[in-house]
Amino acid sequence: MGKVYSEIDEKLAAWIRQQQLFFVGSAPLAADGHVNVSPKGDLRWLRILGPTEVAYLDFVGSGAETIAHARENGRIVLMFCAFAGPPRIVRLHGRAEVLAADDELVERFELPEHPVRSVIRVDVERIADSCGYGVPLMRFEGKRSQYDAWMDKKLRDDALDGYVAEKNALSIDGLPGAWPRTGPGPAVLGSDPSGV
Repeated sequence: MGKVYSEIDEKLAAWIRQQQLFFVGSAPLAADGHVNVSPKGDLRWLRILGPTEVAYLDFVGSGAETIAHARENGRIVLMFCAFAGPPRIVRLHGRAEVLAADDELVERFELPEHPVRSVIRVDVERIADSCGYGVPLMRFEGKRSQYDAWMDKKLRDDALDGYVAEKNALSIDGLPGAWPRTGPGPAVLGSDPSGV
């Protein structure tokens, strides 16, 4: 049976760190807006900052739905599933804040191989687990290499900023997403010039 926790204690934090991926769910306020679920496949880019606070590094992708929803209303859930060992699902519901990639919080992470688009920081309001019987047992074989190759090509061709402007500036519902890069060098996306 499921349990609600008052905080992310060390035992729960240790379990979270053992997982190979997590999922992020968010949605716009509009009733006809699109709900989004994104897989995040590397827990090196997740940090448990405190008993009710987590953050993860956000990288350039095919869209910017989580950023857009967080900027509009902040609602978010992170879900972790045990694909090995005893069945378990843990959900962290909370309020997200989008920070620029040059925010000092980035220093809490090891240096990533590729540019960071933003940092998503979450004030966790509800922590709950459930049985996870429906999650299959799966063997982790490794990370995929396609993203690294794609990013290397974008950087080599000096095409990353154009891609972000075209594919990440707005959500599929037209909400403001990632902002243009204004920070130093090719390593980070900078602060939001509009102050939003």
